[in-house]
Amino acid sequence: MKVLAADIGGTKTLLQVTRWMEDTPQVLAERRYHSGGYPSFDVLLQEFLTEVGDIASDLAGACFAVAGPVAKGTADVTNLFWRLEEECLQEGFGLPRVILINDFQAVGYGIECLKPSDFAVLQTGEPEYTAPQAVIGAGTGLGQALLVWQEQAGHYQILPTEGGHVDFAPQGELQIALLRYLSRYLEHVSYERLLSGSGLVILYRFLKETSGEAEDLALTKALNEGDPAAAISRFALERRDPLAGQALDLLVQIYGAQAGNLALTCLPRGGLFVAGGIAPKIIKHLQAGGFMEAFLSKGRLSSLLRQIPVKVVLEPKIGLWGASLVAARLANEKS
Repeated sequence: MKVLAADIGGTKTLLQVTRWMEDTPQVLAERRYHSGGYPSFDVLLQEFLTEVGDIASDLAGACFAVAGPVAKGTADVTNLFWRLEEECLQEGFGLPRVILINDFQAVGYGIECLKPSDFAVLQTGEPEYTAPQAVIGAGTGLGQALLVWQEQAGHYQILPTEGGHVDFAPQGELQIALLRYLSRYLEHVSYERLLSGSGLVILYRFLKETSGEAEDLALTKALNEGDPAAAISRFALERRDPLAGQALDLLVQIYGAQAGNLALTCLPRGGLFVAGGIAPKIIKHLQAGGFMEAFLSKGRLSSLLRQIPVKVVLEPKIGLWGASLVAARLANEKS
């Protein structure tokens, strides 16, 4: 059985044709595209299908994971002007069935496709089999989802959320000053504003403006010539600029605090997973202690959060695998 899967983000889109034999996937074709280079997903999908040719024939179904809310078979990509509709995609491309899911739903489903080596453990905790789980991940935006065990199906059902857009709750004087700084030009200061690639740039500029420290000339050049977030992250990881290091440390602390908020909200005794494009790139900073310190800093409930297993997802294609798994399951149900 062959299925088509996509992981559609504001920055990149991954497409894959996979043959599933029971629970074992075999990738037949896979491509990566720059999302902003296409006026619509339909144009991108047509290019992919043309490139892979007969490999994409006789598909049993398709699942497209979208970085944005999905409702009644329609999805808008949050950071693009793309709209996807299940019925239009199904008819327009002659597919037997198309389903749209939130990108962090796909990440949640993809967790069961991974091996132990695909995770970095931040806290062992006391895991409980079939207990609720949760996933949080910063990338172009901030995604969150809940995983609830379904006894009859024998696997987790993933509940999408837009929890990345909840109000930023500052901890300590520096973060309070950050909220005041952002409130001058943002009507709503959410966690996603800070826990994303653009968020790292905001944190750096805040520290630069409020500290009065001079910017490293090499970093100034890198900021002007390429991706500012990548430049700040690189200079921080290489310890080439103190302000860049402080910005990354601040991001890690805010990330840990929101992960802790999510854990308190749903008590994921089965595990909390940190996914997204940023985490694997800064894994040493996440392991340095600031993330878990902020995660556990919940007053009287800190001891409760010590029971929650916390793992970083290292596999970058987890969302694509999750979408492929959903497509295979739907095809099996139909057959």
